[in-house]
Amino acid sequence: MTLARVAAAARRATALPLVLAVAAIDVDDGRSVGVDDTAVLPVASASKLLLLAEVARRLETGELTPGQPVAVAPSDVVHGTGLLCRLGRSGWTVEDLCWLTASVSDNTATNALLRLVGLDATATLAADLAVDGLALNDRVRDERGPGDPPVFATGTARSLAELVAHAARSTLTSPGASRRLLHWMRSNTDHGLVPALVAHDPYATCFPEPLPGGLLVANKTGTDPGVRADAGILIGARRVAYAVVAHWDTALGDSTERAAVHAIRDVGRTLADYAGQAPHPTS
Repeated sequence: MTLARVAAAARRATALPLVLAVAAIDVDDGRSVGVDDTAVLPVASASKLLLLAEVARRLETGELTPGQPVAVAPSDVVHGTGLLCRLGRSGWTVEDLCWLTASVSDNTATNALLRLVGLDATATLAADLAVDGLALNDRVRDERGPGDPPVFATGTARSLAELVAHAARSTLTSPGASRRLLHWMRSNTDHGLVPALVAHDPYATCFPEPLPGGLLVANKTGTDPGVRADAGILIGARRVAYAVVAHWDTALGDSTERAAVHAIRDVGRTLADYAGQAPHPTS
């Protein structure tokens, strides 16, 4: 089993009325494949990994502390994914907001963290890590007006996969920041895209060490009209960082959305096959 099979699975979607961008990186030997992986696309909440990486960096340098209180401002509150807009408390800690952002993609928590660190800081980190194809363009909004950026975030499958690979290699500014990001990703509750058809243990406490005979997943998904994105890592006999981004015209209807999800899951099965097989000198 080679990474070429992952690319082949992605190319099966070329007949569909959508773009399916895929990047896969073997974390340990550096081999990688990509299909449309440098295309800049809307990536929705998968981009929140970049925000979490910047918060993780600051927690490790001491610029922030895990228990530091953060008041949720009225301007932070938006609907969509998450819990905070439905809960009564307004005071949370930095780490509370990170867990909420990672686990349920909480939009209000995301906005509070963005207000804390600033969009410019995420752009600087992306440039420092050479993942500057990934950009948070704005805070999360319930509605976008003519003066607002048209989408929350843009990126490439390659930049998302490289960001995850940095965390897996402990090169995300520091080993401590890398560990934090991976463990936040591990809490993600949405396994409906890449991991959906993959047998894996979402609760194994050995993470990020491999589970003998099994697969582990840590990921972050994104969903917007016309967008499905998933970036993460599969850990088995091999470790593979990945990103899959589907983009289509919403005027094409629900059938195209279903086709996009099926295509992403097909790539996911191939990624799992690769991660589950022990490395071979010729693979």
